[in-house]
Amino acid sequence: MSLQDDIRSRLDETRARIDRAASVAGRQAREIRLVAVSKTFGLDHIRAAVAAGQQDFGENRVQEALQKIEGSTDLLIRWHLIGTLQSNKARKAADAFNWIHSVDSLDLLQRLDSAASQAGRRPKLLVQVDLAGEATKHGAPPSVVPALFEAARTCRAAEVVGLMLLPPWSDDPDGSRPYFGQLRELRERLLAQGVPAEMLQELSMGMSHDFEAAVLEGATMVRVGTAIFGRRISQ
Repeated sequence: MSLQDDIRSRLDETRARIDRAASVAGRQAREIRLVAVSKTFGLDHIRAAVAAGQQDFGENRVQEALQKIEGSTDLLIRWHLIGTLQSNKARKAADAFNWIHSVDSLDLLQRLDSAASQAGRRPKLLVQVDLAGEATKHGAPPSVVPALFEAARTCRAAEVVGLMLLPPWSDDPDGSRPYFGQLRELRERLLAQGVPAEMLQELSMGMSHDFEAAVLEGATMVRVGTAIFGRRISQ
């Protein structure tokens, strides 16, 4: 099977799984954006996915993504930064990505907004939340999330539009589900506290091993790599 046929088949199966999970949850599959996580894979894989109708791609590292972005200007792609973003790379990220999922501090939010304003860009931002208190992961503790949304009201260019989560790893998809539910509940609390609904449209949660559980708990974006592209070539 050719690379293009393999990726098309994998994408079709991933979309079918999203459809089935959405149906169980009483939702419409069109409510859920599939982000194909292309980190470590080359432009041949990305082009094959685009040929199969995929438009949203997620990258972990700014420098790796910039090379791919430069080499794919002929393609209609929405680029998502889903990995940790260091403040000193905020300018490059704001200029290159349509979506940035990993805003976890006031400083980073302000740097991204300033950079976006100077570049004439309007990236959509998600606040990454750490619900488990894991020292090895980034994310804002729930207690500081309201302050981030209050600050986001004053953004001039960048738009905060939701929340993102990386739950603790579990081989069992149901092990992630309580965290997905907690993120949905956090959104509901923020709405009750007066955060505008347009700032809480998105819940980015769920990866290859647990995205169906995320859909059941209200995910509007799932970040799927291995199920589409296969095992990682490198890390």
